[in-house]
Amino acid sequence: MPSVHDVITRKLCEHSKLDDEDMAALAALPFTARQLRANEEFVRQGDKPVVSALVLDGWVARYHTLPGGKRQYLSFHMTGDMPDAQTLFIERMDHAVCGLGQTEVAFVPHEEILKLFERRPSVGFAIWRETLLDAAIFREAVTSNGSRTVLARLAHLFCELYYRGRVAGLTKPGSYRIPIHQGQIGEALGMSIVTVNRTLQELRRTNAMDFRNGVLTVRDWKKLTEVGEFDSAYLHLKRPSRL
Repeated sequence: MPSVHDVITRKLCEHSKLDDEDMAALAALPFTARQLRANEEFVRQGDKPVVSALVLDGWVARYHTLPGGKRQYLSFHMTGDMPDAQTLFIERMDHAVCGLGQTEVAFVPHEEILKLFERRPSVGFAIWRETLLDAAIFREAVTSNGSRTVLARLAHLFCELYYRGRVAGLTKPGSYRIPIHQGQIGEALGMSIVTVNRTLQELRRTNAMDFRNGVLTVRDWKKLTEVGEFDSAYLHLKRPSRL
């Protein structure tokens, strides 16, 4: 498994320019690693965190918990992501974050990150940019859930996750393991599980992709982006060499 230093450096370099001194400063950050069980929360609504998390291996999900226990999934995060970087700038969490399947995260004290901002402003800007990219993903999700058809909505989600995985070097050619089930997809896209199942079957009939047992298989990327109305510009990431 890559080191914490390798994971965070690669992630920030997807969208920001860091020099050798920046990378050395990141390598010196103290951290505590922790294994998470499936659905184990490490941030709860109402918490006042004093650490930020970096996903070292696996996936996590961000969500709101509604009265009665129902969840609205807001975003999914993979290896290299910092899903709660905004806790550096806001005091109290208005959402929760949990592991999806077996996950490992590293926790870095806010105090140490803020000191790093003072010593290496370029690192501070890179981590701040992480929060801005999260905001861009949120805006796109609002557009999808409010204005796209259920077919386009589902295709767009698969496009986004596959594209982000390609940029991060996490996919195999034409496939990506995504540990989310149809219920979670429905809670992210505002669909019932019956609608998710029906829409997934319709999407399979386009021959652009398949999704079975947590594995996304992309057969025709161009067609999938057309069905999903996907334009990667909102992600502000370096384009993968191949898709």
